[in-house]
Amino acid sequence: MQYSHSRVECHISCPYKYKLRYVDKLKTIPAPEADNALICGNTIHLGAEKNLQEAISWYHSNYPIINDRHIEEVIKFEYLIPKIHELLDGINVYKKEFKINTSRFIGIVDLITKNEDGTVDVFDYKYSNNYEKYSKSPQLHLYKYFLEQIGFKVRKLGFIFIPKISIKQKKQESLYQFRKRIQEELNSSKIKIMEVKYDASKVIEYMDSIINITEDTEFKKIPTNLCHWCDYENYCLRGIDYEILNLKEIKDMQLPSTERRDIKKAKKRKIWIYGPAFSGKTTMLDDAPNPLNLNTDGNVQFVTMPYIAIKDEVTVNGRITNRKYAWEVFKDTISELEKKQNNFNTIIVDLLEDTREMCRLYKYNEMGITHESDGGFGKGWDIIKTEYLSTIRRLFNLDYENIVVLSHEDVSKDITKKNGQNVTRIAPNIQEAISNKVAGMVDIVARVIVDGDERTLNFKSDEVIFGGGRLKGISKTSIPLSWDELMKVYDEANAGKKDVPKIEEKSSRRSKKSEEVKDETSVEESTQGESEDKHRRRGRKEKTPSEETKKDEVPTDITPKVDAEIVEVNPPAGEVIDAQVNKDKPKRSRRSRRTQE
Repeated sequence: MQYSHSRVECHISCPYKYKLRYVDKLKTIPAPEADNALICGNTIHLGAEKNLQEAISWYHSNYPIINDRHIEEVIKFEYLIPKIHELLDGINVYKKEFKINTSRFIGIVDLITKNEDGTVDVFDYKYSNNYEKYSKSPQLHLYKYFLEQIGFKVRKLGFIFIPKISIKQKKQESLYQFRKRIQEELNSSKIKIMEVKYDASKVIEYMDSIINITEDTEFKKIPTNLCHWCDYENYCLRGIDYEILNLKEIKDMQLPSTERRDIKKAKKRKIWIYGPAFSGKTTMLDDAPNPLNLNTDGNVQFVTMPYIAIKDEVTVNGRITNRKYAWEVFKDTISELEKKQNNFNTIIVDLLEDTREMCRLYKYNEMGITHESDGGFGKGWDIIKTEYLSTIRRLFNLDYENIVVLSHEDVSKDITKKNGQNVTRIAPNIQEAISNKVAGMVDIVARVIVDGDERTLNFKSDEVIFGGGRLKGISKTSIPLSWDELMKVYDEANAGKKDVPKIEEKSSRRSKKSEEVKDETSVEESTQGESEDKHRRRGRKEKTPSEETKKDEVPTDITPKVDAEIVEVNPPAGEVIDAQVNKDKPKRSRRSRRTQE
């Protein structure tokens, strides 16, 4: 079995985390923050490998919509990536993103440079300021050992540190002043190279660690202060298992056959539609097959579909008044729908943002607070967010043909571009952190546009229009507001998915369809530590930007020419050198449509 540096380090830091990630293979939704360590680290790597434009485009593609915080991260990329290329212009580069693929080890070397004597120098990019931590890392030592096993002669090892600017906007500081301060910090920063002296004992420790992994059957937890920023904190410390299938409750479970599914027969659709009030969203869904409307606002007068009113239920028994909160009604409805003792095909939540407020009010009453901040140290915010997202995930996991959620449109916020221009941000009327999570649960996000008497569904999105989805091969970006037309979009996407012969393509650390083992290599290596340094939670839904690269063959004779040397001196390990450039059952009978008076 192949192991990577990051996989082994994961087991060393916490065996239980290793079990969740590599044995149970649990995946998490990435944190939506603009400065997500994994996304930012990959952006820097892509920029160094290719160019600034591709890097920024890939960074934007990881978010349904951008805000001012994303603009500020892009400002950093626009300064740092060209500086990396200035540095590389003075180096005789032999190979970028070189893949080591042996029977015992897999990894990707960021940069290999040539020397006149036929030897090579090996470097790894780190978007971090934590020099001391990486000076003790075995990563480069493993690269040297396994490169030499396949014919390279490695002379020097080093980390290239790209400075990480992590300042925050002050309360009395304008956006202009804050961005000016970011630029000043960038101007005073420098790219640094830290040479590392080879230590064979690091390789021996790696081999011993592999033995420990293969013999481990307990996978004990190792609690530390960093647990609060771990991807698996909810599973490990809090015991929340809403995303985990509890196999102990399933008797005589049968695994599926190895036969491939016909995706053209896959009927489950998960859709999020948002738009202005009175734009026809609910009316369109009245044409969906056997719909059930979980309605929060009471606007069902002009549609015939059966509905459940998601609202507070108040009963009076003598002098005692009992209240059942709307959120409890919503959760009970989902529990009833999970039984599948009905003939509905389409489940509609109208409106999504109302359910969010219902959740807040319910938890306020349960916790005895009046606002999330009363919970202390972010606890209230986290409890309510976890309660809401776990229930929305149950909704989207319902086994029905169509799950559709509706939202109103919010155009009250602006973002400020780098040049100072204000642009209106168009997004669903729900908290941004929640919208980013829900977007990850659906197939597609569509926006309703009203132009006079014409109503259309639009799938096109950009940096200021919230949208996107997983459907590929769609030729139209706008269709009439019709259920049948929307289904044609799915048909078109499915028709585009044909069986094609497997072709070995080039592979790199950020490939979207890379094998699981590739996700364990140096993308994680270059960002895992950074996330811990910053105490940020990272997601594990790996988005990978570049195409796969074929396994590089090592030439039998390397006769490089030196354009510029990286490091002349051989300082003690850890010494830093400046580089030259700095988401009661109703009956199915249709209600008679009323005539509007």
